[in-house]
Amino acid sequence: MTDIAALPEPHPATPRPTRSYLGAGSDLRSWLLTTDHKRIAILYALTLTLFFFIGGAAATLIRIELITPAGDLVSADSYNKLFTLHGVIMVWFFLVPAIPTTFGNFILPMAVGASDVAFPRLNLLSWYLTVAGGLLALVSLLVGGVDTGWTFYTPYSTLYSNSYVTLAAAGVFVAGFGTIATGVNMIVTVHVLRARGMRWMRLPLFVWSIYATSIIMVLATPALAVALLMIVVDRLFGLSLFDPDQGGDPIIFQHVFWFYSHPAVYIMILPGMGVVTEIITCFARRRVFGYEAMVFAILGIAIFSFFVWGHHMFVSGQSAWASLVFSILSFVVAVPSAIKVFNWSATLYGGHITFEASMLYALGFLGLFTLGGLTGLFLASIPIDVHVHDTYFVVAHFHYIMVGAMVTAFFGGLHFWWPKVTGRHYSEPWARLAAILMFVGFNFTFFPQFILGYLGMPRRYHSYPPEFQIWHVLSSAGAVILALAYLVPLVYLTLSLRYGRRAGDNPWHASGLEWATTSPPPRDNFVIPPTVDTDPYAYHAAHEEPSERDESGGDHQSSRKDEMP
Repeated sequence: MTDIAALPEPHPATPRPTRSYLGAGSDLRSWLLTTDHKRIAILYALTLTLFFFIGGAAATLIRIELITPAGDLVSADSYNKLFTLHGVIMVWFFLVPAIPTTFGNFILPMAVGASDVAFPRLNLLSWYLTVAGGLLALVSLLVGGVDTGWTFYTPYSTLYSNSYVTLAAAGVFVAGFGTIATGVNMIVTVHVLRARGMRWMRLPLFVWSIYATSIIMVLATPALAVALLMIVVDRLFGLSLFDPDQGGDPIIFQHVFWFYSHPAVYIMILPGMGVVTEIITCFARRRVFGYEAMVFAILGIAIFSFFVWGHHMFVSGQSAWASLVFSILSFVVAVPSAIKVFNWSATLYGGHITFEASMLYALGFLGLFTLGGLTGLFLASIPIDVHVHDTYFVVAHFHYIMVGAMVTAFFGGLHFWWPKVTGRHYSEPWARLAAILMFVGFNFTFFPQFILGYLGMPRRYHSYPPEFQIWHVLSSAGAVILALAYLVPLVYLTLSLRYGRRAGDNPWHASGLEWATTSPPPRDNFVIPPTVDTDPYAYHAAHEEPSERDESGGDHQSSRKDEMP
Protein backbone atom coordinates (compact mmCIF):
# COMPACT_ATOMS: atom_id res chain seq x y z
CA MET A 1 0.00 0.00 0.00
CA THR A 2 1.01 3.58 -0.42
CA ASP A 3 2.27 5.70 2.42
CA ILE A 4 -0.87 7.35 3.71
CA ALA A 5 1.11 10.33 5.00
CA ALA A 6 2.27 11.07 1.47
CA LEU A 7 -1.21 11.01 -0.04
CA PRO A 8 -3.15 14.24 -0.60
CA GLU A 9 -6.04 15.01 1.68
CA PRO A 10 -9.38 13.76 0.37
CA HIS A 11 -11.42 16.14 -1.73
CA PRO A 12 -13.94 18.03 0.40
CA ALA A 13 -16.74 16.46 -1.61
CA THR A 14 -15.53 12.95 -0.75
CA PRO A 15 -18.07 11.36 1.59
CA ARG A 16 -16.67 10.65 5.02
CA PRO A 17 -18.00 8.10 7.49
CA THR A 18 -19.50 9.78 10.53
CA ARG A 19 -20.60 6.93 12.77
CA SER A 20 -18.03 4.54 14.21
CA TYR A 21 -18.58 0.87 14.95
CA LEU A 22 -18.71 1.81 18.65
CA GLY A 23 -21.81 3.93 18.08
CA ALA A 24 -23.90 1.18 16.50
CA GLY A 25 -25.81 0.41 19.71
CA SER A 26 -24.29 0.30 23.19
CA ASP A 27 -26.63 -2.11 24.99
CA LEU A 28 -25.40 -5.57 25.96
CA ARG A 29 -27.66 -7.33 23.45
CA SER A 30 -26.20 -5.37 20.54
CA TRP A 31 -22.74 -6.62 21.52
CA LEU A 32 -23.65 -10.23 22.25
CA LEU A 33 -25.48 -10.59 18.91
CA THR A 34 -23.14 -8.48 16.80
CA THR A 35 -21.72 -9.72 13.51
CA ASP A 36 -19.31 -6.79 13.13
CA HIS A 37 -15.79 -8.22 13.02
CA LYS A 38 -14.48 -5.25 15.00
CA ARG A 39 -16.89 -5.74 17.88
CA ILE A 40 -16.22 -9.48 17.91
CA ALA A 41 -12.51 -8.67 18.17
CA ILE A 42 -13.29 -6.52 21.23
CA LEU A 43 -15.31 -9.38 22.77
CA TYR A 44 -12.38 -11.71 22.20
CA ALA A 45 -9.95 -9.19 23.70
CA LEU A 46 -12.00 -8.83 26.89
CA THR A 47 -12.43 -12.60 27.22
CA LEU A 48 -8.76 -13.38 26.64
CA THR A 49 -7.70 -10.66 29.09
CA LEU A 50 -9.76 -12.37 31.79
CA PHE A 51 -8.16 -15.74 31.00
CA PHE A 52 -4.71 -14.14 30.93
CA PHE A 53 -5.03 -12.83 34.47
CA ILE A 54 -6.49 -16.12 35.76
CA GLY A 55 -3.51 -17.98 34.31
CA GLY A 56 -1.20 -15.29 35.66
CA ALA A 57 -2.65 -15.66 39.15
CA ALA A 58 -1.77 -19.37 39.09
CA ALA A 59 1.76 -18.52 37.93
CA THR A 60 2.08 -16.08 40.83
CA LEU A 61 1.27 -18.79 43.35
CA ILE A 62 3.76 -21.11 41.66
CA ARG A 63 6.56 -18.53 41.91
CA ILE A 64 5.73 -17.83 45.58
CA GLU A 65 5.87 -21.56 46.35
CA LEU A 66 9.27 -21.91 44.68
CA ILE A 67 10.96 -19.15 46.69
CA THR A 68 11.81 -21.73 49.37
CA PRO A 69 13.13 -25.28 48.75
CA ALA A 70 10.51 -26.95 50.95
CA GLY A 71 6.96 -27.28 49.69
CA ASP A 72 5.53 -25.10 52.42
CA LEU A 73 2.77 -23.10 50.69
CA VAL A 74 0.70 -25.78 48.98
CA SER A 75 0.73 -29.58 48.93
CA ALA A 76 2.24 -31.57 46.08
CA ASP A 77 -1.24 -32.38 44.74
CA SER A 78 -2.31 -28.73 44.86
CA TYR A 79 0.90 -27.71 43.13
CA ASN A 80 0.17 -30.18 40.31
CA LYS A 81 -3.25 -28.60 39.88
CA LEU A 82 -1.77 -25.09 39.92
CA PHE A 83 0.65 -25.65 37.06
CA THR A 84 -2.10 -27.48 35.13
CA LEU A 85 -4.45 -24.53 35.64
CA HIS A 86 -1.71 -22.16 34.49
CA GLY A 87 -0.82 -24.23 31.43
CA VAL A 88 -4.33 -25.08 30.24
CA ILE A 89 -5.63 -21.53 30.56
CA MET A 90 -2.58 -19.78 29.12
CA VAL A 91 -1.97 -22.15 26.20
CA TRP A 92 -5.47 -22.98 25.02
CA PHE A 93 -7.36 -19.85 26.05
CA PHE A 94 -4.83 -17.07 25.60
CA LEU A 95 -1.70 -17.86 23.61
CA VAL A 96 -3.30 -19.85 20.77
CA PRO A 97 -6.24 -17.51 20.06
CA ALA A 98 -4.67 -14.21 21.19
CA ILE A 99 -3.59 -12.46 17.98
CA PRO A 100 -5.68 -14.26 15.31
CA THR A 101 -8.96 -13.58 17.12
CA THR A 102 -8.22 -10.00 18.21
CA PHE A 103 -5.96 -8.19 15.72
CA GLY A 104 -6.73 -10.77 13.05
CA ASN A 105 -10.44 -10.12 13.46
CA PHE A 106 -10.16 -6.36 13.76
CA ILE A 107 -7.39 -5.49 11.31
CA LEU A 108 -7.30 -8.18 8.61
CA PRO A 109 -10.60 -7.33 6.86
CA MET A 110 -9.63 -3.65 6.72
CA ALA A 111 -6.07 -4.50 5.65
CA VAL A 112 -7.41 -6.31 2.56
CA GLY A 113 -10.06 -3.66 1.88
CA ALA A 114 -13.11 -5.71 2.95
CA SER A 115 -16.16 -4.53 4.87
CA ASP A 116 -16.20 -7.62 7.12
CA VAL A 117 -15.01 -11.21 7.27
CA ALA A 118 -16.44 -13.74 4.84
CA PHE A 119 -18.75 -15.41 7.39
CA PRO A 120 -19.82 -12.90 10.07
CA ARG A 121 -22.19 -15.28 11.90
CA LEU A 122 -19.58 -18.02 12.00
CA ASN A 123 -17.21 -15.42 13.43
CA LEU A 124 -19.60 -14.74 16.31
CA LEU A 125 -20.14 -18.48 16.82
CA SER A 126 -16.38 -18.97 17.15
CA TRP A 127 -16.35 -16.55 20.09
CA TYR A 128 -19.21 -18.38 21.81
CA LEU A 129 -17.40 -21.70 21.33
CA THR A 130 -14.25 -20.24 22.87
CA VAL A 131 -16.20 -18.88 25.83
CA ALA A 132 -18.05 -22.18 26.30
CA GLY A 133 -14.80 -24.15 26.18
CA GLY A 134 -13.14 -21.76 28.59
CA LEU A 135 -16.01 -22.03 31.07
CA LEU A 136 -15.87 -25.84 30.94
CA ALA A 137 -12.14 -25.76 31.59
CA LEU A 138 -12.51 -23.26 34.42
CA VAL A 139 -15.26 -25.30 36.07
CA SER A 140 -13.11 -28.43 35.91
CA LEU A 141 -10.10 -26.64 37.29
CA LEU A 142 -11.99 -24.84 40.05
CA VAL A 143 -14.32 -27.54 41.38
CA GLY A 144 -11.50 -29.97 42.00
CA GLY A 145 -8.71 -29.30 39.57
CA VAL A 146 -6.73 -31.35 37.08
CA ASP A 147 -3.29 -32.73 37.90
CA THR A 148 -2.07 -34.00 34.53
CA GLY A 149 -0.39 -30.86 33.21
CA TRP A 150 -1.61 -29.06 30.08
CA THR A 151 -0.39 -31.95 27.88
CA PHE A 152 -2.84 -34.53 29.39
CA TYR A 153 -0.22 -37.27 28.97
CA THR A 154 -1.47 -40.86 28.97
CA PRO A 155 -1.72 -43.36 30.60
CA TYR A 156 -1.77 -41.13 33.69
CA SER A 157 -4.66 -39.02 32.37
CA THR A 158 -6.70 -42.10 31.41
CA LEU A 159 -5.89 -44.66 34.11
CA TYR A 160 -4.55 -43.07 37.26
CA SER A 161 -5.73 -39.49 37.64
CA ASN A 162 -8.85 -39.03 39.75
CA SER A 163 -9.16 -35.34 38.86
CA TYR A 164 -11.58 -33.70 36.43
CA VAL A 165 -9.69 -34.62 33.27
CA THR A 166 -12.78 -35.34 31.16
CA LEU A 167 -14.32 -31.92 31.78
CA ALA A 168 -11.08 -30.05 31.09
CA ALA A 169 -10.41 -32.04 27.91
CA ALA A 170 -13.98 -31.35 26.79
CA GLY A 171 -13.40 -27.63 27.31
CA VAL A 172 -10.31 -27.61 25.12
CA PHE A 173 -12.15 -29.81 22.58
CA VAL A 174 -15.04 -27.32 22.28
CA ALA A 175 -12.69 -24.33 22.03
CA GLY A 176 -10.86 -26.11 19.22
CA PHE A 177 -13.94 -25.79 17.01
CA GLY A 178 -13.84 -22.04 17.59
CA THR A 179 -10.23 -22.07 16.45
CA ILE A 180 -11.14 -23.97 13.27
CA ALA A 181 -14.02 -21.57 12.55
CA THR A 182 -11.69 -18.58 12.89
CA GLY A 183 -9.15 -20.18 10.57
CA VAL A 184 -11.76 -20.91 7.89
CA ASN A 185 -13.04 -17.35 8.11
CA MET A 186 -9.60 -15.79 7.70
CA ILE A 187 -8.65 -18.03 4.77
CA VAL A 188 -11.85 -17.34 2.83
CA THR A 189 -11.70 -13.61 3.60
CA VAL A 190 -8.20 -13.34 2.15
CA HIS A 191 -9.14 -15.39 -0.92
CA VAL A 192 -12.39 -13.73 -1.94
CA LEU A 193 -12.73 -10.30 -0.30
CA ARG A 194 -9.48 -8.56 -1.26
CA ALA A 195 -9.84 -5.03 -2.64
CA ARG A 196 -9.49 -4.32 -6.33
CA GLY A 197 -5.81 -4.43 -7.23
CA MET A 198 -4.83 -6.27 -4.03
CA ARG A 199 -2.76 -9.02 -5.62
CA TRP A 200 -1.16 -11.75 -3.51
CA MET A 201 2.21 -10.04 -3.53
CA ARG A 202 0.62 -6.80 -2.38
CA LEU A 203 -0.77 -8.30 0.82
CA PRO A 204 0.66 -6.86 4.04
CA LEU A 205 2.89 -9.36 5.83
CA PHE A 206 0.54 -9.28 8.81
CA VAL A 207 -2.17 -10.64 6.51
CA TRP A 208 0.21 -13.31 5.22
CA SER A 209 1.03 -14.35 8.80
CA ILE A 210 -2.66 -14.69 9.75
CA TYR A 211 -3.34 -16.56 6.50
CA ALA A 212 -0.54 -19.07 7.16
CA THR A 213 -1.62 -19.41 10.79
CA SER A 214 -5.19 -20.11 9.69
CA ILE A 215 -4.00 -22.94 7.46
CA ILE A 216 -2.28 -24.52 10.46
CA MET A 217 -5.42 -24.02 12.56
CA VAL A 218 -7.64 -25.78 10.05
CA LEU A 219 -5.27 -28.67 9.33
CA ALA A 220 -3.76 -29.31 12.77
CA THR A 221 -6.56 -28.66 15.27
CA PRO A 222 -8.54 -31.79 14.28
CA ALA A 223 -5.54 -33.87 15.45
CA LEU A 224 -5.85 -32.28 18.90
CA ALA A 225 -9.58 -32.95 18.86
CA VAL A 226 -8.94 -36.63 18.10
CA ALA A 227 -6.35 -36.92 20.90
CA LEU A 228 -8.67 -35.34 23.47
CA LEU A 229 -11.65 -37.37 22.25
CA MET A 230 -9.65 -40.57 22.74
CA ILE A 231 -8.92 -39.54 26.35
CA VAL A 232 -12.59 -38.82 27.05
CA VAL A 233 -13.77 -42.07 25.43
CA ASP A 234 -11.10 -44.07 27.23
CA ARG A 235 -12.06 -42.63 30.63
CA LEU A 236 -15.82 -42.95 30.08
CA PHE A 237 -15.98 -46.36 28.43
CA GLY A 238 -12.73 -48.05 29.49
CA LEU A 239 -11.51 -48.84 25.97
CA SER A 240 -7.89 -49.10 27.20
CA LEU A 241 -6.53 -47.31 24.14
CA PHE A 242 -3.43 -46.29 26.08
CA ASP A 243 -3.12 -49.10 28.65
CA PRO A 244 -0.05 -51.25 27.83
CA ASP A 245 -1.44 -54.12 29.95
CA GLN A 246 -4.48 -54.29 27.64
CA GLY A 247 -2.60 -53.88 24.38
CA GLY A 248 -2.83 -50.09 24.28
CA ASP A 249 0.04 -47.74 23.50
CA PRO A 250 0.52 -44.43 25.39
CA ILE A 251 3.07 -43.27 22.80
CA ILE A 252 0.28 -43.07 20.20
CA PHE A 253 -1.22 -40.23 22.20
CA GLN A 254 2.08 -38.35 22.18
CA HIS A 255 2.39 -38.67 18.41
CA VAL A 256 -1.14 -37.37 17.81
CA PHE A 257 -0.88 -34.66 20.47
CA TRP A 258 2.43 -33.28 19.26
CA PHE A 259 1.37 -33.46 15.62
CA TYR A 260 -0.95 -30.62 16.62
CA SER A 261 0.96 -29.05 19.44
CA HIS A 262 4.18 -28.32 17.61
CA PRO A 263 2.39 -26.52 14.76
CA ALA A 264 0.46 -24.81 17.59
CA VAL A 265 3.74 -23.15 18.56
CA TYR A 266 3.58 -21.37 15.22
CA ILE A 267 -0.14 -20.62 15.65
CA MET A 268 1.07 -18.60 18.63
CA ILE A 269 4.21 -17.01 17.16
CA LEU A 270 3.51 -16.50 13.42
CA PRO A 271 0.86 -13.79 14.02
CA GLY A 272 3.32 -12.07 16.37
CA MET A 273 5.87 -12.03 13.55
CA GLY A 274 3.32 -10.32 11.34
CA VAL A 275 2.54 -7.70 13.99
CA VAL A 276 6.22 -6.95 14.54
CA THR A 277 6.81 -6.56 10.81
CA GLU A 278 4.12 -3.87 10.57
CA ILE A 279 5.60 -2.01 13.53
CA ILE A 280 9.25 -2.18 12.45
CA THR A 281 8.62 -1.02 8.89
CA CYS A 282 6.45 1.85 10.15
CA PHE A 283 8.83 3.27 12.74
CA ALA A 284 11.95 2.61 10.69
CA ARG A 285 10.22 4.49 7.83
CA ARG A 286 11.49 1.89 5.39
CA ARG A 287 9.86 -0.68 3.20
CA VAL A 288 10.38 -4.24 4.37
CA PHE A 289 13.70 -5.68 3.25
CA GLY A 290 13.10 -8.75 1.08
CA TYR A 291 9.29 -8.78 1.02
CA GLU A 292 9.12 -11.93 -1.14
CA ALA A 293 11.63 -13.74 1.08
CA MET A 294 9.49 -12.85 4.10
CA VAL A 295 6.39 -14.27 2.41
CA PHE A 296 8.09 -17.57 1.56
CA ALA A 297 9.61 -17.73 5.06
CA ILE A 298 6.11 -17.43 6.57
CA LEU A 299 4.78 -20.18 4.31
CA GLY A 300 7.90 -22.29 4.93
CA ILE A 301 7.41 -22.11 8.69
CA ALA A 302 3.77 -23.16 8.29
CA ILE A 303 4.67 -26.14 6.08
CA PHE A 304 7.69 -27.45 7.98
CA SER A 305 5.92 -27.10 11.33
CA PHE A 306 4.00 -30.29 10.51
CA PHE A 307 7.14 -32.41 10.19
CA VAL A 308 8.97 -31.85 13.49
CA TRP A 309 6.60 -33.18 16.17
CA GLY A 310 8.93 -36.05 17.03
CA HIS A 311 11.60 -33.80 18.52
CA HIS A 312 9.41 -33.72 21.64
CA MET A 313 9.84 -37.48 21.92
CA PHE A 314 13.59 -38.13 21.91
CA VAL A 315 13.29 -39.90 25.28
CA SER A 316 9.95 -41.60 24.57
CA GLY A 317 11.35 -44.74 22.99
CA GLN A 318 11.05 -43.89 19.30
CA SER A 319 13.72 -45.35 17.02
CA ALA A 320 17.13 -43.73 16.74
CA TRP A 321 16.57 -43.19 13.01
CA ALA A 322 13.27 -41.41 13.64
CA SER A 323 14.96 -39.19 16.22
CA LEU A 324 17.72 -38.37 13.74
CA VAL A 325 15.22 -37.38 11.03
CA PHE A 326 13.22 -35.21 13.44
CA SER A 327 16.42 -33.60 14.69
CA ILE A 328 17.47 -32.63 11.15
CA LEU A 329 13.99 -31.28 10.34
CA SER A 330 14.04 -29.26 13.56
CA PHE A 331 17.18 -27.51 12.35
CA VAL A 332 15.61 -27.00 8.91
CA VAL A 333 12.50 -25.28 10.32
CA ALA A 334 14.79 -22.76 12.03
CA VAL A 335 15.99 -21.48 8.65
CA PRO A 336 12.87 -19.47 7.67
CA SER A 337 12.75 -18.02 11.19
CA ALA A 338 16.38 -16.93 10.80
CA ILE A 339 15.49 -15.34 7.45
CA LYS A 340 12.83 -13.27 9.15
CA VAL A 341 15.23 -12.09 11.88
CA PHE A 342 17.75 -11.12 9.21
CA ASN A 343 15.12 -9.22 7.21
CA TRP A 344 13.87 -7.35 10.27
CA SER A 345 17.45 -6.36 11.09
CA ALA A 346 18.07 -5.28 7.49
CA THR A 347 14.87 -3.23 7.53
CA LEU A 348 16.10 -1.40 10.63
CA TYR A 349 19.54 -0.80 9.13
CA GLY A 350 19.69 2.72 7.75
CA GLY A 351 16.11 3.45 8.77
CA HIS A 352 14.80 6.70 10.26
CA ILE A 353 14.01 4.95 13.54
CA THR A 354 11.85 6.47 16.25
CA PHE A 355 11.22 4.79 19.58
CA GLU A 356 7.50 4.87 20.18
CA ALA A 357 6.23 2.35 22.73
CA SER A 358 5.11 -0.13 20.08
CA MET A 359 8.59 0.02 18.51
CA LEU A 360 10.17 -0.74 21.89
CA TYR A 361 7.93 -3.77 22.18
CA ALA A 362 8.93 -4.86 18.66
CA LEU A 363 12.63 -4.53 19.45
CA GLY A 364 12.06 -6.49 22.66
CA PHE A 365 10.39 -9.19 20.59
CA LEU A 366 13.41 -9.32 18.31
CA GLY A 367 15.77 -9.99 21.22
CA LEU A 368 13.54 -12.48 23.04
CA PHE A 369 12.60 -14.42 19.92
CA THR A 370 16.23 -14.67 18.83
CA LEU A 371 17.33 -16.02 22.21
CA GLY A 372 14.39 -18.40 22.35
CA GLY A 373 15.12 -19.61 18.82
CA LEU A 374 18.79 -20.20 19.52
CA THR A 375 17.97 -22.30 22.59
CA GLY A 376 15.53 -24.20 20.40
CA LEU A 377 18.52 -25.34 18.35
CA PHE A 378 20.00 -26.75 21.55
CA LEU A 379 16.85 -28.81 22.03
CA ALA A 380 16.94 -29.98 18.41
CA SER A 381 20.27 -31.63 19.19
CA ILE A 382 19.55 -35.12 20.52
CA PRO A 383 22.37 -35.36 23.13
CA ILE A 384 21.57 -31.96 24.65
CA ASP A 385 17.83 -32.58 24.59
CA VAL A 386 18.25 -35.89 26.41
CA HIS A 387 20.26 -34.10 29.12
CA VAL A 388 17.82 -31.21 29.65
CA HIS A 389 14.55 -32.98 28.82
CA ASP A 390 11.79 -32.20 31.35
CA THR A 391 14.00 -29.65 33.12
CA TYR A 392 13.65 -25.92 33.59
CA PHE A 393 15.74 -25.42 30.45
CA VAL A 394 12.72 -26.51 28.42
CA VAL A 395 10.45 -24.30 30.54
CA ALA A 396 12.66 -21.28 29.86
CA HIS A 397 12.90 -21.98 26.12
CA PHE A 398 9.13 -22.42 25.82
CA HIS A 399 8.42 -19.20 27.70
CA TYR A 400 10.95 -17.17 25.72
CA ILE A 401 9.09 -18.02 22.54
CA MET A 402 5.49 -18.28 23.70
CA VAL A 403 5.38 -15.65 26.45
CA GLY A 404 8.41 -13.45 25.91
CA ALA A 405 8.15 -13.09 22.15
CA MET A 406 4.44 -13.66 21.54
CA VAL A 407 3.06 -11.62 24.44
CA THR A 408 5.54 -8.82 23.69
CA ALA A 409 4.31 -8.80 20.08
CA PHE A 410 0.72 -8.75 21.34
CA PHE A 411 1.42 -5.69 23.48
CA GLY A 412 3.25 -4.08 20.57
CA GLY A 413 0.24 -4.57 18.31
CA LEU A 414 -2.09 -3.37 21.06
CA HIS A 415 -0.21 -0.07 21.30
CA PHE A 416 0.25 0.24 17.53
CA TRP A 417 -3.45 -0.17 16.65
CA TRP A 418 -4.94 1.30 19.85
CA PRO A 419 -5.56 4.72 18.25
CA LYS A 420 -7.26 3.03 15.31
CA VAL A 421 -9.42 0.81 17.54
CA THR A 422 -10.46 3.48 20.05
CA GLY A 423 -9.77 6.82 18.38
CA ARG A 424 -7.71 7.82 21.43
CA HIS A 425 -4.03 8.18 22.30
CA TYR A 426 -2.53 6.67 25.45
CA SER A 427 0.28 8.06 27.63
CA GLU A 428 3.43 7.49 25.59
CA PRO A 429 5.90 7.89 28.54
CA TRP A 430 4.03 5.34 30.63
CA ALA A 431 3.80 3.01 27.65
CA ARG A 432 7.55 3.21 27.04
CA LEU A 433 8.19 2.47 30.71
CA ALA A 434 5.92 -0.58 30.54
CA ALA A 435 7.73 -1.87 27.45
CA ILE A 436 11.11 -1.58 29.17
CA LEU A 437 9.76 -3.20 32.36
CA MET A 438 8.42 -6.12 30.36
CA PHE A 439 11.76 -6.78 28.66
CA VAL A 440 13.75 -6.50 31.88
CA GLY A 441 11.23 -8.41 33.99
CA PHE A 442 10.92 -11.25 31.52
CA ASN A 443 14.66 -11.83 31.25
CA PHE A 444 15.01 -11.53 35.02
CA THR A 445 12.29 -14.18 35.42
CA PHE A 446 13.22 -16.79 32.86
CA PHE A 447 16.94 -16.54 32.10
CA PRO A 448 17.84 -18.07 35.51
CA GLN A 449 15.69 -21.05 34.51
CA PHE A 450 18.11 -21.91 31.69
CA ILE A 451 20.80 -22.28 34.34
CA LEU A 452 18.47 -24.25 36.62
CA GLY A 453 17.67 -26.67 33.83
CA TYR A 454 21.28 -27.13 32.80
CA LEU A 455 22.12 -27.92 36.43
CA GLY A 456 19.42 -30.59 36.45
CA MET A 457 16.39 -29.04 38.17
CA PRO A 458 13.30 -30.94 36.92
CA ARG A 459 10.18 -28.99 36.05
CA ARG A 460 6.88 -29.50 37.89
CA TYR A 461 8.53 -30.11 41.29
CA HIS A 462 7.28 -28.03 44.22
CA SER A 463 10.25 -28.91 46.44
CA TYR A 464 13.91 -29.04 45.44
CA PRO A 465 17.49 -29.21 46.78
CA PRO A 466 18.61 -26.01 48.58
CA GLU A 467 21.46 -25.34 46.10
CA PHE A 468 18.85 -24.33 43.50
CA GLN A 469 17.18 -21.72 45.72
CA ILE A 470 19.14 -18.65 44.57
CA TRP A 471 18.01 -19.17 40.96
CA HIS A 472 14.38 -19.60 42.02
CA VAL A 473 14.55 -16.47 44.16
CA LEU A 474 15.91 -14.49 41.18
CA SER A 475 13.17 -15.89 38.97
CA SER A 476 10.43 -15.03 41.45
CA ALA A 477 11.82 -11.50 41.91
CA GLY A 478 11.76 -11.01 38.15
CA ALA A 479 8.15 -12.20 38.10
CA VAL A 480 7.22 -9.22 40.30
CA ILE A 481 8.65 -6.83 37.71
CA LEU A 482 6.92 -8.73 34.93
CA ALA A 483 3.57 -8.62 36.72
CA LEU A 484 3.96 -4.85 37.10
CA ALA A 485 4.70 -4.57 33.37
CA TYR A 486 1.41 -6.35 32.63
CA LEU A 487 -0.64 -4.28 35.08
CA VAL A 488 0.60 -0.78 34.17
CA PRO A 489 -0.83 -0.87 30.60
CA LEU A 490 -4.18 -1.99 31.98
CA VAL A 491 -4.31 1.30 33.90
CA TYR A 492 -3.16 3.82 31.31
CA LEU A 493 -5.01 2.19 28.41
CA THR A 494 -8.24 2.19 30.42
CA LEU A 495 -7.72 5.84 31.38
CA SER A 496 -7.05 6.75 27.76
CA LEU A 497 -10.60 5.73 26.83
CA ARG A 498 -11.86 8.73 28.78
CA TYR A 499 -8.95 11.13 29.05
CA GLY A 500 -6.77 10.30 26.04
CA ARG A 501 -6.45 12.95 23.36
CA ARG A 502 -8.18 12.31 20.07
CA ALA A 503 -6.21 10.35 17.50
CA GLY A 504 -6.23 11.22 13.83
CA ASP A 505 -7.04 8.71 11.14
CA ASN A 506 -3.35 7.87 10.73
CA PRO A 507 -1.38 9.10 13.76
CA TRP A 508 1.72 7.01 12.93
CA HIS A 509 1.80 7.99 9.22
CA ALA A 510 1.68 4.27 8.52
CA SER A 511 0.98 2.47 5.27
CA GLY A 512 -1.89 0.04 5.00
CA LEU A 513 -5.55 0.25 4.13
CA GLU A 514 -6.63 0.12 7.78
CA TRP A 515 -5.09 3.58 8.18
CA ALA A 516 -7.07 4.97 5.21
CA THR A 517 -10.34 5.03 7.15
CA THR A 518 -11.43 6.89 10.26
CA SER A 519 -10.34 6.22 13.83
CA PRO A 520 -12.35 4.43 15.11
CA PRO A 521 -13.60 2.88 11.86
CA PRO A 522 -17.24 2.94 10.69
CA ARG A 523 -19.40 -0.17 10.71
CA ASP A 524 -18.54 -1.11 7.11
CA ASN A 525 -14.91 0.09 7.34
CA PHE A 526 -14.90 2.17 4.12
CA VAL A 527 -17.42 4.57 2.56
CA ILE A 528 -15.95 3.91 -0.89
CA PRO A 529 -14.36 0.49 -1.56
CA PRO A 530 -10.60 1.08 -1.83
CA THR A 531 -8.43 0.33 -4.83
CA VAL A 532 -4.78 -0.70 -4.49
CA ASP A 533 -2.32 0.20 -7.21
CA THR A 534 1.06 0.11 -5.44
CA ASP A 535 3.20 -2.42 -3.62
CA PRO A 536 3.06 -2.53 0.20
CA TYR A 537 5.25 -0.54 2.56
CA ALA A 538 6.22 2.23 0.15
CA TYR A 539 7.70 4.33 2.94
CA HIS A 540 11.08 5.10 1.39
CA ALA A 541 9.74 5.82 -2.07
CA ALA A 542 7.29 8.32 -0.63
CA HIS A 543 10.12 10.33 0.94
CA GLU A 544 12.64 10.35 -1.91
CA GLU A 545 13.43 13.47 -3.83
CA PRO A 546 13.07 13.24 -7.61
CA SER A 547 16.85 13.52 -7.99
CA GLU A 548 17.25 10.35 -5.96
CA ARG A 549 15.64 8.21 -8.65
CA ASP A 550 17.49 6.86 -11.60
CA GLU A 551 16.59 7.72 -15.16
CA SER A 552 14.54 4.56 -15.59
CA GLY A 553 12.38 5.44 -12.60
CA GLY A 554 13.93 2.85 -10.27
CA ASP A 555 14.32 3.67 -6.61
CA HIS A 556 17.69 4.06 -4.93
CA GLN A 557 18.24 4.19 -1.19
CA SER A 558 18.83 7.76 -0.10
CA SER A 559 21.81 8.52 2.10
CA ARG A 560 20.14 11.71 3.31
CA LYS A 561 18.05 11.38 6.47
CA ASP A 562 14.72 12.93 5.57
CA GLU A 563 12.48 14.26 8.27
CA MET A 564 9.49 12.16 9.24
CA PRO A 565 6.22 13.57 7.93
